[in-house]
Order: sequence, then C-alpha cells, then structure tokens
Amino acid sequence: MLTAAILNPQILSLLARVRHTNSLVIADRGFPFWREIETVDISLTDDIPTVLQVLEAVRKQFHPVQAFMAREFTRHNDAKTRARFAEALSGVPLNYEPHVQFKKRVPGAIGLIRTGDTVQYANMILVSG
Repeated sequence: MLTAAILNPQILSLLARVRHTNSLVIADRGFPFWREIETVDISLTDDIPTVLQVLEAVRKQFHPVQAFMAREFTRHNDAKTRARFAEALSGVPLNYEPHVQFKKRVPGAIGLIRTGDTVQYANMILVSG
C-alpha cells in the first residue's frame, strides 16, 4: 500500500505514462472535457484541490522542463496570484499564449487532471523533460 507522495492510482498511472517531451494538463474546475485524452477528475468543492496543490504534489514525481498557460491568466488575476503561480513553477520556463492557442495543445497531452480551482485561467500544460 502506498503511504507517501501521491496516493491516487489514476494520477500515478498518468504520471507513469508521461515520457520525454510528453505533456500533462492540470486544469481548473471550468476547463472543458476532452474526449481525446484521459481525464482524472479530483474536484471536490470550490478550490479543493487547487491547481497549485496538484502541481506541488506532481512536481515531486514529475520533471517538467516547460509550461504553458493562457495569456488571459495574467489579465484576469492580481499580482499576488500571478506570483504564487510563478513561484510554484520556479525553474520551469513558462510561456503564455492566447487561450485559443493553449487549448489546441490539449489533445496532444497524455492526460488531464481536473481540480476544483476557481482561479480564472489557472490551467497549465507541463512538458516532461
């Protein structure tokens, strides 16, 4: 029985299948469903869990070398929220692009983890190293 780190077997399975240059999406509660990729929905209530909580757990077992977020994130969130996300992605180059372009990347991901996050445009795509 697992007793440390990530305990969710679906998330562990996703992480085990992400290889070099593959990507993983961590999304907020409003992100659309994508038939093309496996979705692990761990949303419980508003902001439980958050994208940043999932990112913190995932980074212990996953080495991202690049991240993508929607440019709209920077316009719809205050400096404190933007700083929290930047800190959580410390050491990972972060690219902002229009939300429409961001969503075009999603079908190519290995999977998507949906959270209960209410931060606008909190979605991110992590590219494996």
